Amino acid sequence: MKWAKQLKQFNNIPFGHGALLSLLKDYKRPNDKISRMLAEGDILKIKRGLYVLSSEYRTAPVSKPLLANLIYGPSYVSLDFALSYYGLIPEGVFEISSMTPKRVKYYDTPLGRFTYTHSFASLYGIGIVSEASADGSCFLIASPEKALCDKVVFTKKLSATSVKAMRTFLTEDLRIDLEDLTQLDLAIIGQCCDCGYKTRQLNALYQVVEAGA
Repeated sequence: MKWAKQLKQFNNIPFGHGALLSLLKDYKRPNDKISRMLAEGDILKIKRGLYVLSSEYRTAPVSKPLLANLIYGPSYVSLDFALSYYGLIPEGVFEISSMTPKRVKYYDTPLGRFTYTHSFASLYGIGIVSEASADGSCFLIASPEKALCDKVVFTKKLSATSVKAMRTFLTEDLRIDLEDLTQLDLAIIGQCCDCGYKTRQLNALYQVVEAGA
C-alpha cells in the first residue's frame, strides 16, 4: 500500500489534517479514507485535526511535551511533569501538565491526559526554556525554578509563608531533596516574586533556596 509507506514519513512527529489530505490527494474521498485509518488504528486522533501514527508505523515514541505544546497553545510544560522531568520529585508523572495564558483545558487522548492551567500574564513569560527530545524535536518547558514557582503559586490553599513551612512543603509534600535546589537560579524565583502572586510563599521559597540544604 503506497499510502502506508508514505505514512511512515511522519514517524513520531504529530501531524495535522492538511498533511493527511496531501498524502491522500489521489483519493476521491480522502476524508472517508482518514476515517477508515482511524477505525483500523493506523493513526490516532489526539484532538480534532491533530494526529500521530500508531506504534506499528513509527520507530520512536512520540514526545509528549512536544505534543502538549501542539494540543493547546500558547503553552509550556510545567508543574509536576516538569519537576519530574528534571528529577526534582521522585515519582513518575503520567499526566502532562502545562501552563497557558488562556482558559483551563483538559484533553484525554490515546497517549495520556494533558492538562492546562491558566497563568497570569505577568508570570507566564518568565523562565520558559526550549528543550530537545531524543529525536531532536524541541518543546517549551518551564525551567526548574519556574516549574517550582508555578507549583507554589498554583497549589490551592498553600499557607507555607515561613521558611520552616516552605521547607516542610518541599521536603514532605513534594519529597524534594533540598540539595537538588542548590543549583537553581535565584534570579528567576525573584522575578516570580515581583509579579505579586503568593508573594509571601515565593519569598519563603527564595529564602529556602538561598540558604541551601
